[in-house]
Amino acid sequence: MVHTQEIERQFLVKKLPDNLSQYPYTDIKQGYLSIEDDREVRLRQAGTVFTLTVKQGQGEVREEEEILLKEKDFTLLWRLTEGRRVVKRRYHLPYTHLQLELDIYYEELNGFYSVEVEFENRASSAAFVPPAWFGREVTHDERYKNKHICNGRIRQ
Repeated sequence: MVHTQEIERQFLVKKLPDNLSQYPYTDIKQGYLSIEDDREVRLRQAGTVFTLTVKQGQGEVREEEEILLKEKDFTLLWRLTEGRRVVKRRYHLPYTHLQLELDIYYEELNGFYSVEVEFENRASSAAFVPPAWFGREVTHDERYKNKHICNGRIRQ
């Protein structure tokens, strides 16, 4: 089990960056077993890696517990996420000393894009200047969290 405290900011995307095909990506499918106001229990397949993750907290800083699963265990639990899933391609883009994670959503959310930036500490988060292709910041807007859009709709 891996315990981390993540410091992360999320933005909408005004315009996809040029030369996107040159960057590595991971195809992800994730579904939610439980969704509460300040806690979520998520299954994720990222390439050939299967995880069960519990996230707790809201906003920029959250606690995260992650457990690696065997594919057969993931498959058994996956059916319980029916109606609470997202499918996306996550591009990994370098930016200064940071790694940007650009998510391009598919299926019911086709055409929706968001980008997340994870930071080592609050000071580096506060000092971050987003590139021009970033749109509005939605870190504190719960409507854009995967746990809320997993039904295929973004609440306006």
